[in-house]
Amino acid sequence: MAFKIYTKTGDTGSTGLIGGTKVAKSHLRIDSYGTVDELNSYLGLCNDYITDELSNKQLREIQDRLFTIGSSLACDPEKEPSMKMPDLKESDVELLEREIDRMNESLAPMKFFILPGGHPTISHLHVARCICRRAERICVRMREEGLFIDPLVIKYINRLSDYIFVLARFTGQQLNVEEIPWKPRTKV
Repeated sequence: MAFKIYTKTGDTGSTGLIGGTKVAKSHLRIDSYGTVDELNSYLGLCNDYITDELSNKQLREIQDRLFTIGSSLACDPEKEPSMKMPDLKESDVELLEREIDRMNESLAPMKFFILPGGHPTISHLHVARCICRRAERICVRMREEGLFIDPLVIKYINRLSDYIFVLARFTGQQLNVEEIPWKPRTKV
């Protein structure tokens, strides 16, 4: 018999963390890993549009790290030490930094704020960047509310949003799409 995808255990509005602890589906911890999952899915969509092989490879690696982060966020922190969970490393942040630097080497220095857009791929990357920033805000809120979160998760997600921004610019350059400068309207 095939595995059933539905269990009916969440029909009352609660769900289980890794480790078995039951919490409301509105719990901040659920919101955090749900948003990371949304980001992961959206980066998958972005990767389908990107044609640069190195960027494709890097995005797949990032998606793997986001699964790692999601499992960390989904785990009951009191039970995690006794479980074998995937881990995030400082070298994962360093890889993002190296990739940002590599892409930046070929980009013109920014002299103005840019508006998202110009090509569907660029626009999708900016939406992913915004989802990443939302995930970061939720994770910071968790910390502020006294819920355990590995500080490296916040650091990685912060750096990831920078990476996605630079990837959007880099992709635009590869597609020969001009950046759209923001020209603020001033009071007269």
